[in-house]
Amino acid sequence: MKKLFFIISFLIFSCSENKVSIDIPTLSKYNIISDYSDVADTLNVYLNKAVGISLEISDKQKKRSIILVEKTDLNKDFISIDYKDSLITISANNKRNLYYATYDFIEKFLNVNWLSNDFTYYEDLKSINFPKNYSYYFEPPVLTRTVHSKLFYKDSVFADKLKVTNEAFPRYVPSARVHTFHRFLPYEVFYDKNPEYYALRNGKRLPTQLCLTNTDVLKIVKDSVNSFFNKFPNSDVISVSQDDNTQYCQCDKCSKIDNQEGSPAGTMIHFVNAVAESFPNKTISTLAYQYTRKPPKVKPIENVLITLCSIECNRSVPIELGCKDFSSDLKGWSQLTDNIRIWDYTTQFTNFLAPFPNWGTIKPNINLFVDNNAKWIFEQHSNNDSELFELRSYIMAKLLWNPNLDFQTLLNEFNNKYYGNGGKYISEYVNSIQNQIDNTSFFLFLYGDPSQGFDSFLSPENLLNYDILFNKALSSVELDSEYYKRILRSKISIDYAVLESYRKNFSDLYQLTKTENDIKSINPKLIRRLNAFSKTCNDNDITLMNEMGFTVSDYIVNYRKALKTAIKENLASFKDVTLLTVPKKYANEDPKVLTDGALGGNSFYSNWLGFEGNNLNAVVDLGELKEIKSLSMNFLQVTNHIVFFPVQVEFFYSDDNLKWKSLGKVSNKSDLSPKSKVNDIQTFSINAGELKARYIKVIADNMSKAPIWHHGADLPSWIFADELIIE
Repeated sequence: MKKLFFIISFLIFSCSENKVSIDIPTLSKYNIISDYSDVADTLNVYLNKAVGISLEISDKQKKRSIILVEKTDLNKDFISIDYKDSLITISANNKRNLYYATYDFIEKFLNVNWLSNDFTYYEDLKSINFPKNYSYYFEPPVLTRTVHSKLFYKDSVFADKLKVTNEAFPRYVPSARVHTFHRFLPYEVFYDKNPEYYALRNGKRLPTQLCLTNTDVLKIVKDSVNSFFNKFPNSDVISVSQDDNTQYCQCDKCSKIDNQEGSPAGTMIHFVNAVAESFPNKTISTLAYQYTRKPPKVKPIENVLITLCSIECNRSVPIELGCKDFSSDLKGWSQLTDNIRIWDYTTQFTNFLAPFPNWGTIKPNINLFVDNNAKWIFEQHSNNDSELFELRSYIMAKLLWNPNLDFQTLLNEFNNKYYGNGGKYISEYVNSIQNQIDNTSFFLFLYGDPSQGFDSFLSPENLLNYDILFNKALSSVELDSEYYKRILRSKISIDYAVLESYRKNFSDLYQLTKTENDIKSINPKLIRRLNAFSKTCNDNDITLMNEMGFTVSDYIVNYRKALKTAIKENLASFKDVTLLTVPKKYANEDPKVLTDGALGGNSFYSNWLGFEGNNLNAVVDLGELKEIKSLSMNFLQVTNHIVFFPVQVEFFYSDDNLKWKSLGKVSNKSDLSPKSKVNDIQTFSINAGELKARYIKVIADNMSKAPIWHHGADLPSWIFADELIIE
């Protein structure tokens, strides 16, 4: 077995009781010995950058040396750094971990910090100091560590420095990583001729999930898995997992097994075990997610990888405290198998740029996973830019490598080095917003919206304080310096939250409009904030607002369009609204949201009135006869959440709230299809000509159920409405 050796010879310059110190002139006289020139070159690069020297690479070991050795006879991942009797030995069990050990050495003893792929921190060193009789041995508890961040995916060397993977699904078949049932049995290929292959729900076969007791389905899936592995011979993991919905099969055979196993995971594990038996040298991954999260009685066989997903958990508190069902399920699975992968979530998918104070959960959650046999952890962050993106990527990577590290130490070290003198204010912001949410019972959700926090951690007063902290950070560094640009980029989350507060129009601190001399106009502070937000995003190539593909450009266009609406002389403003149909859950089910002057955002939590499976039927009383020229109402679409535009909207008018006349119907301009824009807002408007009326009625027709091709097939569909404008 080939051994890897690095030898660097040092002359000891000075000794004390507790440390050995080598000055730079002395260090420059010695050499490196290595069987691998690339690893030797890496060490030389950072010796040059940190202390200004490059050492000769040769094959002669000298008395005082640094030796890097690959100990391949040890069947476990480890790194070690030892100093004894003038000999420093850096070891690992394979070449990749030897790289990690070398990076660890560079970080510890050359005081180098890789904070982002565009910034490495160096100290001005006059000597290198080693503890006397120093011995460090470390086995990373998580063997596959992934942070879903473009910083690592676009720069594999940077990923190595932070000891995480440079792709989201290493070793997986590229086109079969998750939610694969529809890939193995596509609806458009099989459903018409073989509906029995799919889930039975309420007496109807739906292509939402597969019928896992159908023997033909098992055969087709095995054939598909074999085909995928043949197509991608370098991959040894494939996902055989449910699609992203909860409409699993409830036929008699499937239900019998699930009842016996105490969980719908019963049919899943029996099915996946049967697939895995045919591929003993491969790993078959499956999800413990939503309806399959609760562990069954049957054990997964050795080459089945269980991926637990914590999607429903409150992100403001650690999982073990605030998401006891997930914690219990994790512990149950850990008794069934050692082959556990965690799919954790660390961002708000509906609002990447929003403040998301889950800082106090990152470390305790990773500790929980590690304590329950998780050897593979995937932290699904935003991948794209989000709040304090570089800081989050760094801290998660560090804690995945060593969960015992102290969060506050990591926070302060990163901020002080990445933001310079402004770092202390960024740390104060993180601690302040975390303290604010800790003192509430707020449920921080992955699919939430900043507006939900406007009476707690994102109150106007809190937003003002956060804004002050970022402005202090900006004032503490040189204008237009790299520190300044980083702080300005990181401030966009507060800018975004403030913009949404203006949109809500509920606070004297953040008023949407102002009126002077009976002329209504947009608050100029809002305009400056919107322009600054737009410029910062443009300057830093920040393009996405959420996972649905809603872009910063979309947001700016929609926001400016909403501002034009806000200054209209709306006859319906703050008028009484009577609902003839029943809303559900959102906007406190308050009909006044339709005329309150607050403008709905890109998320259904943001000032939208929702109707599930039924139509909107609303009547507005203008108080007296008014001359009316036009009417309009906005509707939201978020297709992956079964939120669709209405089929049509019809406007009516009346003098007495008894006899109604139709002004006409407005059809949906973008019919729903699999290619529909996922996240969008549409205005349904109609000209009234010249008429007088006191009462206006709006009926928006819900399509009632999701279409058969949708992952929510046959489930009630939603419509979300906001702000009736009557001119």
